[in-house]
Order: sequence, then structure tokens, then C-alpha cells
Amino acid sequence: MKVVIIGASFAGVSAALAIRKKHPKAEIQLIDKQRTIGYLPGGINLYFNEMIDPIETAQFISEQELVNNEISLLLNAKVVSMDSKQHIIKYEKDGSDFFMSFDKLILATGSSQWSQQIIGSDSEKVLKYKFLPGVRQAIEQLENSDKVALIGGGQIGGEAADTLLKKGKEVHLFERMDYLLFKYFDEEMIQPVQAEMSARGVVFHFDETVEKVIDIDEGLLIKTKKSELFCDSAIFAMNVRPDLRYLDEHIKRHTDQTIFVNDYLQTSQADIFAIGDCIQVPYSLSEESFYIPLVNNAVRTGLVVAQNLIELTTPFVGSIRTIGTKLVDHYVASTGLTEAEGAFYEQSISIAHVQQKSSLFSGSETIFGKIIFEKESHKLLGAQLVSKADILEKINTLALGIQMGQTLETFYQKDFLYHPYYSNVIDITNQLGFEGLWSETDEN
Repeated sequence: MKVVIIGASFAGVSAALAIRKKHPKAEIQLIDKQRTIGYLPGGINLYFNEMIDPIETAQFISEQELVNNEISLLLNAKVVSMDSKQHIIKYEKDGSDFFMSFDKLILATGSSQWSQQIIGSDSEKVLKYKFLPGVRQAIEQLENSDKVALIGGGQIGGEAADTLLKKGKEVHLFERMDYLLFKYFDEEMIQPVQAEMSARGVVFHFDETVEKVIDIDEGLLIKTKKSELFCDSAIFAMNVRPDLRYLDEHIKRHTDQTIFVNDYLQTSQADIFAIGDCIQVPYSLSEESFYIPLVNNAVRTGLVVAQNLIELTTPFVGSIRTIGTKLVDHYVASTGLTEAEGAFYEQSISIAHVQQKSSLFSGSETIFGKIIFEKESHKLLGAQLVSKADILEKINTLALGIQMGQTLETFYQKDFLYHPYYSNVIDITNQLGFEGLWSETDEN
């Protein structure tokens, strides 16, 4: 069996390694248009925070590790078209065209950082550092920039703002919504972090959509309907849709041009699968699907496709958007439904807030927690945590509870370790379950 995988980022690599384990005799060919593989998209933040040096060490896997697993690599090769009926792809390399056949094909070409909607976003001064060649240019350009504009207030934009503040840059952040990280947090939860960023110098431009970027001799002119800003350089901190122009007409797509797949990640052609940022993922809490390019989704789809390559046995469970990061000394983490999204949820929801001190030996920092649950059934739907203590791992426990369909009644009794050095007598995750129940109590 010859398996061809187009795209060698997280999704493609995880699929290749999983297929090698499940099908030891398979011929696996991994193709990518980049000259190198394995770069960590957030590597520039690690570099500027002096956690790695040189930047090339920001790798999640090396070419040699793939070769050791008998996975063939074809780099600097761009797939330009395909014949899904005849099981053939066409690719360009070094100015020549080549063809390759396959028994099974996996589409894992990822998302791009280039927008057709923002005029001028293809300027070289608008930095896109998802891949290694771009990050080398970004490092040099940012070192020579005093004023930097960030386009996008999601996780990429937030982390870039944090890094640039530490570098002493003047930072302007443009976001079309009215607060930071709106997909993952309700406003009151992220407000302390946002206030701290403002206090340290970030100038927020909320409710402003960047429409045009004009390249001028002195730098860039950023234009929105409300304002104009001169800056030295800009960072495109958004993930837009994948470039899938190489697909033929037999591969069905959604209206947003992402690839349609069934529960088993199979496309409209039986021997072709799609994973990672090429597809929408089902939302585990409803019948909907959405486009949300996260590394954890990419890796998990790569693992699932290996299970389904020969026989469709394992449906993809979907995503509840679990994230975590550190911004201006605050750890922030979120999973599942936000309260703001509750207006669109089919059942009535309730929420509860918790404030708790972290363990004495971790600085007794305040942990701010919020839980969202179904009002009638008490089923967990979402959770958010913010603290200067490291609470990132706690969100995984909450995410598992949501994925397992647990209720407040079962969750507050969750078994947890206690050690005075590392934890509290009552864990924050248990406390959220308690607080949810108590918030429903009628004192009369």
C-alpha cells in the first residue's frame, strides 16, 4: 500500500508516524512545499524570550527521525493538481513537473497566513512567521522596528504582544471584536490580563477591522474605517483558510472552501482523507462544525486517519477548543462553551465563578475560575481559568470532564492528589463543581 501525505506539519507528520506503527509494510511518502520541516510556529516567541538559540532549534521533529521511521520525504515540492479518480497527483520541483500515484492520499496542507481580504497584507513588511524562512526575516525586521502593529487579537496576537513588550517595542493591536481572545474567554475573565497589557503599553484598537496595509518608504500605513497608523512593521496574527487550489472537482468542499469530510475524516472520494487545518472539525457540544486551526486538533486528526485508512472504524470525536498560554505573567486557559456562546446553545445554561488561592508554596496566587453548565442537567459545558500561578494543566482535567459528559454532581467528587507543597486541600476543579451546585441553591 502506497500512502501519500501532502503537507508535513503537525497533522501530516502525526499521520505518517501513526500509519507507520499500524501498517509496518506501507510505503509512506510525505510531500511538502517548504525546504525544511518540523518548525514550531511559536518558535519566534521562544527565541525572543531567550529560551532557544538559534531559531532552528525550534523543532517538533527532525528529518532524520522521519527517515529512521522509513518515511520518505519530498521537500521543496508543490502539489499543483490531482486526478482523484485515477489516483494521481502532479507536483512541481526545481522548475519541472512530476507525477505520483497513490493507493491512499491524505490531504494535510495546513492553513496560510495570507489574506485576500486585507489589501496589501502580502507586503514583506507584514511579517508571517509560521514557517522557518519567514521567521528568519521576522527576527531581523523586528529587531530594527520601534513601532509594530499586530493584526488579530487571538492567541497568536496575544503572545506576540507579550513578546514585543519584553523587547521594549511600541505595540498596537487591531482586533475586529471588542476584547482579546474572544473565542475562548468571556470578557470579565480576560479583562485583568487585558488591563495589565494596557498598563505595560499595548495600545488596543478594538472594533477595528484592518482593511488596507500600504507599504511606504518609512514603513507601513495601517488603515481601518476608524483610524490610520504609521508603524515600522506589522505581524499578521491570524490563520486564514487553506490554499486548496490543487484539488479537482470530485473533492467536495464547504462554502468556506474547507474540505468536506465524514465522521471518519474521509473525503467524497473513498481513498482520499483530509485532516488538520484543511477541514472543519465537529464541535463536541453540538451538531455544528467549525473552522478552528489548533495544533491539538491537527495531531488528533492525524492519529484518527491512521485508524481509518483501510476500514472506517474510528469516528473523530471533535473539538471543544482547549487552549492555554501565558500573557504578561498571567496563565490563561479555556475549554468548551463560553457564556457568550450560551445564547446559541439549545439548552438553558448557568454559570459560576470561583476565586481560590493556589498552594502556599506556589506563591498563594489567586486563581480566577469560571464554569458553564446546563441549567437542568448540570452537565459541564465550559471552563476558564486565569492566574499568576501555573494552572494550565488543570484545564485538561476540566476538558476531559466535558468530553465525558460529566455533571457537577460527579465532577466535584473527582479524585485528586493532595500534597501541601503542590496543591490545595480542595482542588480548583472540585471547587468549580461545588460552586456550580451552590449557585443553584435556593436559600429559602
